[in-house]
Amino acid sequence: MRPSAEIDIGYGVDAAGRGVAYARTSSSVLRLPFRIAQRPLLLDRAGGYAALGTVARALQKRGIGRARFRLPDRQLVDELTKRSQPPDELSLANVRARCALNALAQCEIEYAECSELMQRARAEVALNLAA
Repeated sequence: MRPSAEIDIGYGVDAAGRGVAYARTSSSVLRLPFRIAQRPLLLDRAGGYAALGTVARALQKRGIGRARFRLPDRQLVDELTKRSQPPDELSLANVRARCALNALAQCEIEYAECSELMQRARAEVALNLAA
């Protein structure tokens, strides 16, 4: 059986589509950059999809097969757990995230504040813009 992990995710993305995701497990914090090629109006939610996909791929490469993801965007969680459909402009982002999640043997997605990680990621993105 492949190892499992519980992961809190925080992310930030700038207007140019450059983003960073922080993924906290019980033993470490991963910092993972990502990029959104097409920048929709709902950039923050698109950033959530990109962050989740990036984290899922990183875990899979590390041999983690089962994960419980906690994300700070309730609407994103609802869209991923099939309770609601994403807006058309986020359909591709939704599909990409689902593909990354499908590479894992099992995953759950739930809502959680993750405010510390969100602040950290947003601050880093803001600092990169100012630099």
